[in-house]
Amino acid sequence: MNLQIKQALKIVISIFTKIVASILIFCFMIVLMWFMYRFGYSKGFYEGQVDMEQQYLSVMEEAGLQVIQEPVVGELPNEPVASAPTEKATINYKTDWGGPDLWEAVNAKRIEYGVNPLSSRDELCTIASIRLNELLTLGTLDNHEGFSNLQERRTDLVWIFDKYSTVAEFLALGGQSAEGTVSMWENTLGHKKLLTGGEYVWGCIYAQNSFAVAITAF
Repeated sequence: MNLQIKQALKIVISIFTKIVASILIFCFMIVLMWFMYRFGYSKGFYEGQVDMEQQYLSVMEEAGLQVIQEPVVGELPNEPVASAPTEKATINYKTDWGGPDLWEAVNAKRIEYGVNPLSSRDELCTIASIRLNELLTLGTLDNHEGFSNLQERRTDLVWIFDKYSTVAEFLALGGQSAEGTVSMWENTLGHKKLLTGGEYVWGCIYAQNSFAVAITAF
């Protein structure tokens, strides 16, 4: 009788061990497939979007519109950063609209897309103010170079980037109105995310003489 019980226990233990092993292998495969999917999707999406945007930018330049490339989001290692132009642009529109008008226009468009309006944060306004002044001094857009190296140049601002999971910059130049600038973002690949990205919760917008800087974070 004892022998039969021992044999039964061995069988139960063996079955239980196989079940646990199968569950562990299954969980491992799920996790592995998820990581492979995320890596492949992110890489493919980024490269495909960059190719499409380069074609779009060529068309916009031929039409005489000045727009910018994909916004820098947080820290993107290995992403090429364009060098600052050696000559100042001749575009220097005088406008009767500014940051508050553009802030309202952006949030109104976000509501139209069914996402939350941005809520203002003082520290993000600090970044927006610095970047706007830099662009006004430069006289043109800098392809986000000043944003990419801002943490290196201003170590006193590193805590702001550490506070959020992601901090993003969106730029525009040449809009004759706040609504026109929103339209430029809406019709430029990558920048539409400023208007449709429900993940962005916080933000701040500064604008002057058609230069527009939107800083968002989550």
